[in-house]
Formats: sequence, C-alpha cells, structure tokens
Amino acid sequence: MKEYEEAVSGGETGKKFAEFYRMLAECNKRINLTRIIDEEDCRVKHFIDSLAGEKYFPQGAACCEVGSGGGFPSVPLMIFRPDLSFVLFESVGKKCAFLEEAVRALGLNARVCNMRAEEAARDAAFREKFDVCCARAVARMNTLAEYCAPLVRVGGCFVAYKGEAAEEIEEAGRAFSLLGLRLRCAERFELPAQSGKRTLAVCDKVKSTPSAYPRGRGKERSRPL
Repeated sequence: MKEYEEAVSGGETGKKFAEFYRMLAECNKRINLTRIIDEEDCRVKHFIDSLAGEKYFPQGAACCEVGSGGGFPSVPLMIFRPDLSFVLFESVGKKCAFLEEAVRALGLNARVCNMRAEEAARDAAFREKFDVCCARAVARMNTLAEYCAPLVRVGGCFVAYKGEAAEEIEEAGRAFSLLGLRLRCAERFELPAQSGKRTLAVCDKVKSTPSAYPRGRGKERSRPL
C-alpha cells in the first residue's frame, strides 16, 4: 500500500493525480461524479483504493470498465500503469464527456463508449474481447457478474471492487457458475488512515458465457441470477 501512497503524492504520477483531482473537483460542481470531494479523502478512498487491485491486471492487458462514472478504478490504474489500455463503458453522456476530457488531458490509452454494459456485451466488437473487466460501486455481485462476464475472454478475469462483500460474493456462486466464472479470491484489505475496509473479488473466466447472458431489459437487477 505504501507504494501506492507514494505514487499518488509525488513524482510524475503524483502530478497527474493532482491534475485529475483538479478536473474531478471542478466538474463535480456541475455534475454528480462523486460524493467524496475532500482532496485527502479522494486520494485515499478513490486513488489508493483504485490502485489496490492493479496486481490483478497483467502487463499490457486490454481492459474494460463497466459503469465508469468518474473514472474509478480505470483512470488511477492507467496513470500508475501506462501499459494498460481501457475501454470505458458509461451510460450517462455528461460523465462520458468528463472521461474523454480526462483521457485527453492525462494522455491515457483509453476509449470512452457512451453505452450500457448489457448493450456492449451483445456487440461483437466487445463480447469476450478483454483480458480484464473491472467495476466499482455499480451493483451487487450477482448482477455485476452478468454485466461483466460476457465482456471477458476465456482465460481473462473479472475484478470487482467492493466494500464488505462476503455475503454478496457467497450469494453470487450460482451466477458465477452460469456465466463461466470461477472465484479466484476475495482479498480483504483496509485503506490507510482507517478509511474503510475493502474487498477485491477476482474471478477467472474458465469457459465462454452462454449467449443468453446478459438478459437485458433490466432483468440483471430485477431478477438477479
């Protein structure tokens, strides 16, 4: 964790994190990107938290993020790991505009797509094309798995950034099995300065996701697997 604390505070990466925070705080005055606006809270609860999962992203991985919002964990990961490339899926146009501005200003290797995850997962250009799919604060695990699993290639992985998540990870066992996922680990850790307990749930894609998923029309949320 100390390596990540240093990365967000100093050197060239620190400058980029400072610029990203400035952009985030400014844009947040116009649209709701985050409830965490204090600079130190943002540094710990957004930036360091995002970096905590970077070890699960292979070198040079082609990644996607579902429900990008303000760009967590994708933007901090790309600042820290310029070898990573991302496609960012976000359904709200104003948030997409912010993400596009951040990608340009910070020189990141990313493409922003204004579309819902279930639409992306049925697009041949994206379905089972990514080494890693990640998401943070989007939905409960069984719903989130249905959004994300179809985007991951067989042999890749799905990384979910969660808080205390033991119960929802357990309830998602059936969803994992149906979607071609196998839970690799649920890594629990605590953020610096007693800023909260977190969980990284990592699932390997062990077989192709059946074409029936995602079901669409809101069934992922209304009738979770």
